[in-house]
Amino acid sequence: MEEECRVLSIQSHVVRGYVGNRAATFPLQVLGFEIDTVNSVQFSNHTGYTHWKGQVLNSNELHELYEGLKLNNVNKYDYVLTGYTRDASFLAMVVDIVRELKRQNSRLVYVCDPVMGDKWDGEGSMYVPEDLLPVYKEKVVPVADIITPNQFEAELLSGRKICSQEEALVVMDMLHSMGPDTVVITSSDLPSLRGKDYLMALGSQRIRHPDGSVVTERICMEMRKVDAVFVGTGDLFAAMLLAWTHKHPNNLKVACEKTVSALHHVLQRTIKCAKAQAGEGRKPSPAQLELRMVQSKRDIENPEIVVQATVL
Repeated sequence: MEEECRVLSIQSHVVRGYVGNRAATFPLQVLGFEIDTVNSVQFSNHTGYTHWKGQVLNSNELHELYEGLKLNNVNKYDYVLTGYTRDASFLAMVVDIVRELKRQNSRLVYVCDPVMGDKWDGEGSMYVPEDLLPVYKEKVVPVADIITPNQFEAELLSGRKICSQEEALVVMDMLHSMGPDTVVITSSDLPSLRGKDYLMALGSQRIRHPDGSVVTERICMEMRKVDAVFVGTGDLFAAMLLAWTHKHPNNLKVACEKTVSALHHVLQRTIKCAKAQAGEGRKPSPAQLELRMVQSKRDIENPEIVVQATVL
């Protein structure tokens, strides 16, 4: 019997569409994981639509849910996965839960997507309250094992700008020194050798050998840009990276190739379907651009590698 691997995922939930827990649950289940979800918000749909309605979970309510698990002695996890959060006290409560779970299981891996902001036309801006940055820097990142910031978030966390691949490597080393052994900069505006139609992602993994020595593996990936605004791609990326690093623990190259290739297949299927629904020459709506998750089951399970990583 295969050993059960259980993930606690604390993210947003939408009734319609695929973001947060909705983007993480299906791929993780398909890849053989048990996933327990705490919904940090419950919205009708993501906030890129014209309208949305719903409720937000506060830190006391999060604590209450966790206490329920604890009283039944079912707070046993191999992984914790977190994404978008708007509230500093909620984030601090997440850290308390992660610390407690790590005391119970020293091998627990915390995968954190430190969602804070992004760059548009070269200019970065935060779309969460600024008081979250010190919580991420001082509390969250030090207990995380795998982090998946974009370029702007990596700059915020390290306090350094990234204008070249060399500077990106320095920033990833700084992030390693804050705690996580695996850092993946999921997207950047660094120039790609393949031209302006490509997006560069970078990864760095510290591998600890039994004799105490530490080796750092660094990779670079170039992905073709897709001309559309998708929501939930970061959540899907973090969930699949969790799965593939579990299956290939000391091979960041293979884990990232499988993650990015699967994401590529999902996005290609999504844009194709969205354009067909929208009709010739018309821009697809947020509803039409919802990720085609279920239709991509085979690609998630066994992705054909279409994006190769280069070891630096």
